Amino acid sequence: TGSPAKREVKVEIWFGLSKHTACVGTVVAHIKNMITGVTKGYQYKLKFVYAHFPVNVNPVDDGKAIEIRNFLGEKIVRRVTMLGDSLVERTDQKDEIRVYGNDIEHVSQSAAQIQQSTRVKNK
Repeated sequence: TGSPAKREVKVEIWFGLSKHTACVGTVVAHIKNMITGVTKGYQYKLKFVYAHFPVNVNPVDDGKAIEIRNFLGEKIVRRVTMLGDSLVERTDQKDEIRVYGNDIEHVSQSAAQIQQSTRVKNK
């Protein structure tokens, strides 16, 4: 509001109960995350660790998805699609990928889906 030199967003509630005040705090946090995402961006670095079978990880579709091969020597190919505008790329380090984008929720959920796709269950 106001002149261009004075940029601010004002969020207020009058006579709010504790639930309403909590919602205002959530809205403020979302706005801060959106501003940070547009100005700096968010990134998660994931490292693949293996003991015997070397895991093969390749970004596909220009970074919109990732394929994980040879996990525990299995023949199936795990494919995880990135959410929203999130992208994935390989880093210069061996066995490391970087998930990045502007929306912290999409970036973090995409990183979590990659981790969950290689989770060992019922061992």
